[in-house]
Amino acid sequence: MSEPSKNERIKAQSNGLRGTIALELAEPTERFVEDNVQLLKFHGIYQQQDRDLRRAARGTEAPKAHSFMIRTKNPGGYVPGSFYLAIDELSSLHANDTLRVTTRQCFQLHGVHKSELRDVIATIDESLGSTLGACGDINRNVMAPAAPYAMAPYRVAREAAHAIADLLTPRTRGYYEIWQDGELAHSTEENDPLYRDVYLPRKFKIATAVAGDNSVDVYTHDIGVVPVHSDVDVLLGYDLYVGGGLGMTHRKPATFPRLADEFGFVEPADLLPFVRAIVEVQRDYGDRVNRRHARMKYLIADRGLEWFRTEVERYAGKSMQPFRTLPPWNHRDYLGWHEQGDGRLFVGLSIANGRIKDDDTQRLKSALRTIVSRYDLDVMLTPQQNVLLVGIPRRAREDIDAILAAHGVRSIEQISLIERHGMACPALPTCGLALAEAERALPGLIETLELRLSDLGLAADPISIRMTGCPNGCARPYMSEIGIVGVSADKYNVYLGGSTDSTRLNVLYRELVASADIPALLDPLFEGFARERADGETFGSYCLRTAPARAEVAVPA
Repeated sequence: MSEPSKNERIKAQSNGLRGTIALELAEPTERFVEDNVQLLKFHGIYQQQDRDLRRAARGTEAPKAHSFMIRTKNPGGYVPGSFYLAIDELSSLHANDTLRVTTRQCFQLHGVHKSELRDVIATIDESLGSTLGACGDINRNVMAPAAPYAMAPYRVAREAAHAIADLLTPRTRGYYEIWQDGELAHSTEENDPLYRDVYLPRKFKIATAVAGDNSVDVYTHDIGVVPVHSDVDVLLGYDLYVGGGLGMTHRKPATFPRLADEFGFVEPADLLPFVRAIVEVQRDYGDRVNRRHARMKYLIADRGLEWFRTEVERYAGKSMQPFRTLPPWNHRDYLGWHEQGDGRLFVGLSIANGRIKDDDTQRLKSALRTIVSRYDLDVMLTPQQNVLLVGIPRRAREDIDAILAAHGVRSIEQISLIERHGMACPALPTCGLALAEAERALPGLIETLELRLSDLGLAADPISIRMTGCPNGCARPYMSEIGIVGVSADKYNVYLGGSTDSTRLNVLYRELVASADIPALLDPLFEGFARERADGETFGSYCLRTAPARAEVAVPA
């Protein structure tokens, strides 16, 4: 029998995720040892290097430029105004003066030094935030539609996301010992009956959705939860999806992106017991030897959905009902001004690749700080890396528009549809897994494509494009009409055929394309789409119908 991976040993011997993190924090060094690097992820922290500086220092005696990324956990993307102002200040005092909105509705701070970690995380916790469970082999941030509508389906989806997040938060007190008061709170009575001392085989992702609103990319999660209501908004229960996930490894065909399956329907009181049962089955049967094969999607792919359903029902102690029919899914990003349904307004702002900063073209960071503080507003982070300012009094709309314009922040009418539907992961220089550029490369590519699409009369078509620096899929590139995935320095695999509503996977079209060659690769497809598309046909559907996919890749129906 094969031995468990080294990460399993680290978790089992971690003493409730403590390791020797507290001891290392007191040492005057810039980095942690490897075992603690793995445990820090459970605390929402990644040890990183500035790879630009590392490249520039190659061949010199300069030390490696270590720093840390801190990720918050914000169920449903909810950020209280006080927390927003606190983390905005932290980004200026202790990070690189930017805030990064993630595709899972969290914030990331980049460039924090080891000596400042405790102060930063203590401030986050004091400001009604948390980083516990934002990373690691554990349930990550639970997503939900960001729109703050007062109507029942959206309210229920938000409430379910928070309830699931509470259910699946690890029970260790080590987090508070290390990052808050530093006092020893551990006792032999500490117990986490869900995660035990081994936690999960790999990361675990959950989203709640509203029927018809696929802003969360519901098919890409380990569990998707959709409230089902009667015609008079009475909650009947929840449809559950299972087995989605996008991460893969280049040249490893045993790894693959997978869409979630329709699983079953549960009554309102059974939602949390069934979510827990699904997590427990993955905990007990997931692969703890091969981490590339450890996500729940592989467990279901290997053993079958019926086996998985039988085990989940056994763990839950009752049976599910058949999956209820749902309406077709649509993409919604909620940019621009909207009514909340409670007499107040919200406005959605497009944040290019989620990076909130001040620069020569717009002072977005300053504008948001001014508006949130002046009107005491809360913030919602969207799955598309954008920001919603919520609970706005009607009288404030004109003033808010004026503040945004004065800071150079573009209105939604000034943003092209391909930019509006574009996403990229941070990639270089901070991500240790990045093989190529993404966030720094996508804006230039979009600018080139905007001009060509306008020339062809396609500017009004919402073509989705997503780019990542590696195949792990953080910006969900395998769902978009154009997916660009880094392979090596300035070489990308190009995928085509997804959809703007994120209901199907795209397929590999070309390998090892240089970034400068991507526009020329796409141009004949744009020309053909403008000339030959069928009525109502999207660009992704046109590509599946006409573009020759690689022979070994099956085109989905």
